[in-house]
Amino acid sequence: MTIVGVQERGEKNIPVSLYNYPTGHPAHCRIQVGERLNVLSDEGEWWKVRSSATGNESYIPSNYTAKVYHRWQYEGLSREKAEELLFLPYNQAGSFLVRESETHPGANSLSVRKSSDQDRLSVKHYRIQQLENGWLYISPCLTFPNLRALVDHYSEVRDGLCCLLGEPCFIQGSNNVPVVTGPLPMAVRKPTLNWKDMDSSMIFGKDNEDSLVSEGLKEAIKSYRFMTEDCKGSSHKWDS
Repeated sequence: MTIVGVQERGEKNIPVSLYNYPTGHPAHCRIQVGERLNVLSDEGEWWKVRSSATGNESYIPSNYTAKVYHRWQYEGLSREKAEELLFLPYNQAGSFLVRESETHPGANSLSVRKSSDQDRLSVKHYRIQQLENGWLYISPCLTFPNLRALVDHYSEVRDGLCCLLGEPCFIQGSNNVPVVTGPLPMAVRKPTLNWKDMDSSMIFGKDNEDSLVSEGLKEAIKSYRFMTEDCKGSSHKWDS
């Protein structure tokens, strides 16, 4: 049974970065976790993006992003990454987001930051369940027709939650953060590359004017390969 949400097909969303890229010291990262992104071009598994927070541009793997609707509803976000985003600066007690449940496919979870104290950082997760008539609830005695009504209610009344819902999880480049001025980028969707037909010479060979792979994408893939080879044997999971 699928949870009744508030977004509809074709509704506007914004992409948000889930990882620093390339990895390493934050000062060396072109894109940092929690930044709002503008997609400049889509080359299959790799996107060329611009950070709304810094203006930096880079190619990143497409699965290094999540979609955000209404500032608080996330698509493609794990529990671990939800906690990481809520621990970022500017978030306080009551900062929240709604995400897809990892343990119950088709359901959603409400993730809330409980405290703004640096020594008591923690996030509480509440499963949002659904009745046969489609109404939603966290506590069976309180039901709501959709996610927006649920969020609105718990923003006014605690009703058993760890705290009142405050501001949605902070997104760098949105929510009154200074944004680099300039004309809006034109989104360009290039033909999707068939990676099964690609060979290493197209990426790591000498410059070729007829190559389907742009120089920026070549550099991003080289960096990604270096990162993944360097991390072999590590228990860290890169998939969101």
